[in-house]
Amino acid sequence: MAENTETPRAGGPELTITRTFDAPASLVFQIWRESDHMREWLGPSGFVCTSLELDFRPGGSWRGCIESRQYGASWMGGVYREIVPDKRLVFTFAWDDGPDQPGLQTLVTVTFAERGGKTTQTFHQTPFVNEASRDSHIGGWSECFDRQQQYVEGLAQRGARA
Repeated sequence: MAENTETPRAGGPELTITRTFDAPASLVFQIWRESDHMREWLGPSGFVCTSLELDFRPGGSWRGCIESRQYGASWMGGVYREIVPDKRLVFTFAWDDGPDQPGLQTLVTVTFAERGGKTTQTFHQTPFVNEASRDSHIGGWSECFDRQQQYVEGLAQRGARA
């Protein structure tokens, strides 16, 4: 299995998670670009993505909902700031409500680096209101990326093309 790290930065309220997938960068990027793919892995364990709309272009907005029996519906959204196919994705992220940091907009940067047919995805999100808020996101994003890894590597094994 590929190496996975979840490392909150000690210097402030930022979160960085790095995953290496056994799949090409074009395929890993594709499952961020297309809502039919992203619905399959967005959300932590026990959640289902019930709605996702992506206007995948700089300046375009995105909006989604993840739901679980225990927690109900959680709506989120943002705006795409930068898109470099197969290399980099930058977008804003905000929860519509909830106890953690409702209405606070964070900036997410996802980079994709391919080497030897494997892709290292680095996810960075900032700012959080405090370290406790940042730390509360580690588990959710890590579980989300567990699902993403299983999904994209399954596609790669079936020979899916980006």
